[in-house]
Parts: sequence; C-alpha cells; structure tokens
Amino acid sequence: HVQLVGSGGGSVLAGGSLRLSCAASGFAFSTWCMGWFRQAPGKQREGVAVIDNDSRTEYADSVRGRFTISKDNAKNTLYLQMNDLKPEDTAMYYCVADRCGRSIYEYAYQGQGTQVTVS
Repeated sequence: HVQLVGSGGGSVLAGGSLRLSCAASGFAFSTWCMGWFRQAPGKQREGVAVIDNDSRTEYADSVRGRFTISKDNAKNTLYLQMNDLKPEDTAMYYCVADRCGRSIYEYAYQGQGTQVTVS
C-alpha cells in the first residue's frame, strides 16, 4: 500500500533554511505526481509546490523563488528545499501523491506531516 513518510521539519530563525524529505513506497514513484501542502492553525491548507512525472514544477506565489521541490526517482524520495524562511511559513507540511492529472488538493495519499516553525 502507499506510504509517505515526511521528515526534516524543525525550528529555525527567519532567513534560515530547511530541507524536507518524503520517503515514498507502494506505488510507481517515477510515474506519479507529488507535492507539498501546508496548514497553519486557523488557516486553510495551501498547496506549496508540485512536481510531475517529468519533473516539471509549480509553486505557490508565496514561496516561488524561495522553495524548490525535487525528487530522486532512484531513492523514491521527494524533497522540499526551503530557503529564506519567514515566520508566515510556519505550518505543518504534508507530502502528497497521486496519479497525475488532478489538482494537488485532490491527491489521495498524504504523509503524516512535519512541523516547520520560523521565528
């Protein structure tokens, strides 16, 4: 069955960096689309970045130029490099995955979340 295990969150000062990882199993990693979304307390969840089976990427306006999504098909791992972090980036971050051809908000599979706190 599909498993997504996120890691790499933590607490950093504004301007700092973190790299999130998501180890995936149970599906054809290289052929699926994957992404990250985040949710802060009291706020709606926000799709942060997506990467398709051809490694084409899309970003939310709020993170474009600061975050980079990537994947390693040999390791079945998804990454989110986050630079120049801001307090408003504080949230629980979730990796998600599904067959391509739908919105990130429709992806059926989600990891357990990793907390990012920026102060």
